[in-house]
Amino acid sequence: MNSEIKLFSGSASRYLAEKISHEYEKPLSKIDFEQFSDGEFQTVILESVRGCSVFFVQSTFPPTDNLMELMMMMDAARRASASYIVAVIPYFGFARQDRKHRPRVSIGSKLVANILTTAGANRVITMDLHAPQIQGFFDIPLDHLDSSAVFIPYIKKLDLENVVFAAPDMGSTSRVRTYAKYFGKDMVICDKHREKANQVAHINLIGDVKGKDIIVIDDICDTANTLCMVAEKIMEEGAKTVRAFCTHPVLSGKAYESIENSVMKELVVCDTIPLRKESSKIKVLSVASLFATAIRNVHEHRSISSLFI
Repeated sequence: MNSEIKLFSGSASRYLAEKISHEYEKPLSKIDFEQFSDGEFQTVILESVRGCSVFFVQSTFPPTDNLMELMMMMDAARRASASYIVAVIPYFGFARQDRKHRPRVSIGSKLVANILTTAGANRVITMDLHAPQIQGFFDIPLDHLDSSAVFIPYIKKLDLENVVFAAPDMGSTSRVRTYAKYFGKDMVICDKHREKANQVAHINLIGDVKGKDIIVIDDICDTANTLCMVAEKIMEEGAKTVRAFCTHPVLSGKAYESIENSVMKELVVCDTIPLRKESSKIKVLSVASLFATAIRNVHEHRSISSLFI
């Protein structure tokens, strides 16, 4: 890809796009979002993108306007004869809807993959999909970055001797096993039973945590109910401390209050989604440098495997 590169930001991820732009050492290109009185909006690219490689940075967390905005930006670039269009989606919304777990439900993540392609995306760069198999929903190249490149250096700085890594549910075991293997430490698993979405009825802890510094690894923290229950269960079993590392801070409902009142020492998250409020227990690590490097490598036809630990 030898064409000129242009970086654009959607309105929801401007804070992160500016950091990526700074790391890339290239200013964001100009775009405008015109609002109608009824709430409808229109995207207007304010400079030529003809023959350019364009990268649009926008996480697709609620409201769905963020997803619609991303699609309209790409559609505008396609109609303006951009040569290559990349959707940079730090947080890929609807990723929890990856299968039919009961009759007559939509597979939302597949639908989003289809409409992104239809809107004009030639490639997608994202991070920590809730279900890695979603990569297979795309018929275009997808670069799936891993937050371990950001979390592992921070964990090393903590310099904890008795670390044990914990999976908050059975679905997280593969991710957590990677951390445990890298550090040469043990892991435990929390087997949880849900009554319905966002409500956990019971947790069983598989493994020994007594006297250990526990690090819980997950991709999303939504209501924080599960995370706080897991932390409480781990402390009840005799752990010394509990920390949690979650890539995407969705943090809906009473999540901030729950985290503040929890037994967790800290919750470490990435800036894929902006925090709605400050918290003494929440530490934010930026993924800007990681995404800037990925964008550069994609544009220069270089491998991104060096970004994985």
